Amino acid sequence: MRPRENDQAGPLTDFLLADHRRLENLLQSAVAHAEQVDREAYEQFRAGLLRHIGMEEKILLPAAQRLRGGEPLLIASRLRLDHGALATLLIPTPTAAVIATIRGILEEHNILEEGPEGLYEICDKLAGSEAVQLLAKLQAPFELRPNVPTSQDSW
Repeated sequence: MRPRENDQAGPLTDFLLADHRRLENLLQSAVAHAEQVDREAYEQFRAGLLRHIGMEEKILLPAAQRLRGGEPLLIASRLRLDHGALATLLIPTPTAAVIATIRGILEEHNILEEGPEGLYEICDKLAGSEAVQLLAKLQAPFELRPNVPTSQDSW
């Protein structure tokens, strides 16, 4: 089941759903040819997914916790486990098995974020009038760890 794209979605949901679709398209482009992975498309996907995880870990989840009076969302620990697994899978050279595992995690993970009463909808509701400022933070460039190990040089 594909989570709904909602005409009444808030600004956080709209922005983050669009980023999910962009990442899905990049991954699809990276594996469009069965015999090999398109390195450029995969690197764009990799960088985009790491940035997306960073937005959620450094901005969205802490904001939700702050807006709940310091209490983290119940879903936060599951999302963080998924984020850690995804980041780890982005280190080795992408093989069919690695990409299949990434896709499997993202399929379930995205439902938790995009679905009714998912992370994005919850955050839009919690943020209320702060949603525009929070969106600006998500859209602003920020520094990820510059030395995330990768085996891309061995491709």
